[in-house]
Amino acid sequence: MKRIFLSLVVVSIIFLLVAVTLGLNIGDARSPDTVTQSQVSMHMLVGLGALTFATLVHAICLTYFMGTGRWIEETSNAYSLDPSWYDRNQRIKYGTVGGMVLCVVSLISVGAFGAVADPATPMSLDGTLGMTSAQIHFFAAILTVIINVLTNFTQLVAISRNSILVDGVLAEVGRIRKDRGLPV
Repeated sequence: MKRIFLSLVVVSIIFLLVAVTLGLNIGDARSPDTVTQSQVSMHMLVGLGALTFATLVHAICLTYFMGTGRWIEETSNAYSLDPSWYDRNQRIKYGTVGGMVLCVVSLISVGAFGAVADPATPMSLDGTLGMTSAQIHFFAAILTVIINVLTNFTQLVAISRNSILVDGVLAEVGRIRKDRGLPV
């Protein structure tokens, strides 16, 4: 899982950075020029794709922890293992949930700020915090990328720790099965 998740994280971060780069290259989004408007459209589509993919990566991490947690719980019950295996799994899992929630909220927020920054919308945050709507969207996007990188790193560490835990449960089950004369 570590290798797969790392690959997904790298693609997610690159996708987010491409969206930021496309946004930076727009120039004046108010320009009716077709080239500028196609840049705006491309930024919006890539940005939405990046936000969706980054959210998917967090959902995959949560699903992994839900699945391994359930497996450890059922295996612990079936083999009367020490409850500490399941407790450690739960601590690792719940240690990642806060970061995931923060990431998803920041991803949704940056999309919302992007919608407000669109010159075609009647909404505006100009003057808020002494910045334009586009500047607020930009800083929210940079903050979102940073939050995602940090959270993805903590998720990778948690997945590594959980993999060691799963290996420990497998070793314990193997030992029990061997002691009982069952196939391993």
